[in-house]
Amino acid sequence: MGWKKQGKYLVKEFELQNFKEAVVFVGKIMPIAEMLEHHPDISIHSYNKVKIMTATHSDGKITKKDRELAKMIDSLVK
Repeated sequence: MGWKKQGKYLVKEFELQNFKEAVVFVGKIMPIAEMLEHHPDISIHSYNKVKIMTATHSDGKITKKDRELAKMIDSLVK
């Protein structure tokens, strides 16, 4: 899966082909986050890298919702 626990977050960085692909990837995450009503922190850096951090803020920790979101995000990458 490649996700790592960092403090209270589940974190993974994805490296895409270029900036455009990074932006497209983030756009694909949006409907999943909306469907789950669970919104990760997302940053694009170094022009082609997307870092995703997720935690259930109301619980102050990683929960089943975070793992489900992570699994769905992983399914976007081929």
